[in-house]
Amino acid sequence: MDYLPLFHDLKGRRILVVGGGEIALRKVRLVQEASALITIIAKDYCPDLLAMDAKDTADGCNGLELITDAYEHRHLLAYPDTVMVIAATNDRDLNRLVSEHAQAANMLSNVVDDPGFSTVIFPSIVDRSPIQVAISSGGDAPVLVRLLRTRFESLLPAGMAKLGSLAGSFRERVKTKFSNGADRKAFWEEVFYGPIAEQAYANNLEEAERLLAEKLDNTSEFKTGEVYLVGGGPGDPDLLTFKALRLMQQADIVLYDRLVSPEVLNLVRRDATRIYVGKTAGDHPVTQANINQKLVDYALDGNRVVRLKGGDPFIFGRGGEEIETLAEHGIPFQVVPGITAASGCASYAGIPLTHRDHAQSVRFITGHMRGGKRDLNWPELVLPNQTLVFYMGLSGMETICQGLIDHGLDMATPAALIAQGTTDAQQIFTGDLNSLPGIVREARPKAPTLIIVGHVVSLQAKLAWFNNPESKLEGVINKDNEIQ
Repeated sequence: MDYLPLFHDLKGRRILVVGGGEIALRKVRLVQEASALITIIAKDYCPDLLAMDAKDTADGCNGLELITDAYEHRHLLAYPDTVMVIAATNDRDLNRLVSEHAQAANMLSNVVDDPGFSTVIFPSIVDRSPIQVAISSGGDAPVLVRLLRTRFESLLPAGMAKLGSLAGSFRERVKTKFSNGADRKAFWEEVFYGPIAEQAYANNLEEAERLLAEKLDNTSEFKTGEVYLVGGGPGDPDLLTFKALRLMQQADIVLYDRLVSPEVLNLVRRDATRIYVGKTAGDHPVTQANINQKLVDYALDGNRVVRLKGGDPFIFGRGGEEIETLAEHGIPFQVVPGITAASGCASYAGIPLTHRDHAQSVRFITGHMRGGKRDLNWPELVLPNQTLVFYMGLSGMETICQGLIDHGLDMATPAALIAQGTTDAQQIFTGDLNSLPGIVREARPKAPTLIIVGHVVSLQAKLAWFNNPESKLEGVINKDNEIQ
């Protein structure tokens, strides 16, 4: 993080601006909206700044002071109560000198269009006061910031300001009614996602206030929380559903496994408690029974709990076992499907799971051993015109490939292993049942991995598009389009 975003209360506090042109005008307008006291030093002033000064004088506000002079260090020393200095002239050297003087006096400094000499920068602002969104690229990509601001402007209803003000007027009453922080959170989430918010957005403020007062009077404490089983997808955060993201932002507690990518986990609400419950082959520090009980206990304490799983909760994710336990204890729950690894990784690798010329069906198989054995229905797995997808099969890949060959599948059948699929670290290993184990053994890829067997794999070199769109060679392909 290059800059820590903060919101400053500038009411009645002095801002010193050096510069009197259009550049300075934009900054002055912003800090004036924040009710700051503004002193401007410049040899000349643009018409709009002179008009602002005249209006300020006529209104008797005395919040704007214009000093017609060339800037010198003495000007800064004359205002020791200054909290921030803005250098906004078209003289780069003068701007930097002003910044040096400000920093020497331990004042915040902003040099327009020169973030390297600034201790603070002005973000692009979406204003729905009291709700505000600030967007910044640290000065690296201002055009991108403007595009993002346009997007946020369209996403946030104008009535958001009215809803925020309404919530503020009820804040103390809600705190008095609900002493428990989790209960207050649950109450406000129901307000902001329900008809009260819609009435505020529609500018029906009297009705919104009536409904909010009625809800507050009629709502008792929230005794039981809720559990959300959320599919986090194969790794790329852009593959999350809207519902998954919304519930992740509501969660008080998040239990996540090892297949959840850091990028997906970072989208969880920042103040949520994160608990790692991952398991690997032969290493189960947290048992499934223990995870089930944690979900029950946290929900009974009134928390909103997200059980975040890689891929889809109901495809080799033990989601069924978890909601059975929740149902037995009367815990409310929701299940949010995610893009399973087979679909996501195959798509990003350029391998269609079905194709009318190669495969008319697809099978998802767990490659994980149970009780030290890999008990698979081999005769069905070697049937023609199908694609096989093995989850969790890295450690047993040689056994899987040899088992398919031993039960009649041609050793020249195309096969692939995808490591860390859909992420920037994605690697694709292609070969056939005979050669793939050796290729993978030499490269030693990192989990999570997925094995795909079938003639559809022969299309990979032609259809690859993610990070390696021009690759036509067999072997391992990494994110830099290099063959290893």
